[in-house]
Amino acid sequence: MINNVVLVGRITKELDLRYTPAGKAVARFNLAVNRDFKDANGDQQADFPNCQVWGKTAEVMADNLRKGSLISVVGRIQTGSYEKDGQRIYTTEVVVEKFHFLEAKNDNANRSSSQQYQGSNQNNTMRKGDYDSFNQSADPFSSAGESIDIGDDDLPF
Repeated sequence: MINNVVLVGRITKELDLRYTPAGKAVARFNLAVNRDFKDANGDQQADFPNCQVWGKTAEVMADNLRKGSLISVVGRIQTGSYEKDGQRIYTTEVVVEKFHFLEAKNDNANRSSSQQYQGSNQNNTMRKGDYDSFNQSADPFSSAGESIDIGDDDLPF
């Protein structure tokens, strides 16, 4: 059986970090994940799955992520239920096992202060050590100086 979830989205509000009586950290948050299509009015649709993360990963996420941070998460779906006022309530959430920063920390701060959405970094996978190279040219061959001539016979398809 496979129970694996990969999501890319933005944190909707500050993470709720708490500790169990045994001292284990747990953080809960929602992730805004855009759908691949727009509705009839041309508006972007999104889903907001509930997520939880445990242990040191929860503490790292709570310390480094803010509302609007773009991240990817890898985890699993967990379902459960509880009773409230005589009614059975069913829950579904993503239990995060690992995550990746998808933008530099300063990018989120700059976007939040200007209140503008810039989706230019959605395809860049960033780690903390990658921030220095973030603002370099997007074309890795720009300094080669020569143009490259590729004929139809050079293509594999």
